[in-house]
Amino acid sequence: MFSHVVIFWTHPDKPNAVADLLAGGEKYLKPIPGVLSFHIGKMVGSHRPVVDQSYQIALNLVFTDKKAQDDYQVHPLHVEFVEKSFKPNCAKVVIYDFE
Repeated sequence: MFSHVVIFWTHPDKPNAVADLLAGGEKYLKPIPGVLSFHIGKMVGSHRPVVDQSYQIALNLVFTDKKAQDDYQVHPLHVEFVEKSFKPNCAKVVIYDFE
């Protein structure tokens, strides 16, 4: 298994950034072949101080292996997501990949 976790901080001056990014993920990323598990959603607040609450959206994808994730990265729908959803709406991103 290969997990690809992406944490997004949206532009604070764009009131529709969260909704646009969520919709873009569903439209462009979910249908890409090779994704075993797809989950995108808003940050959930917590009373626990160890929980990071500074971001707006997280994306969690699971692939069979790193090769499947590498193929996903260059898929035309992923490229379109980056151009149409990510770049216009995000101020910062952090990615965690692990096997």
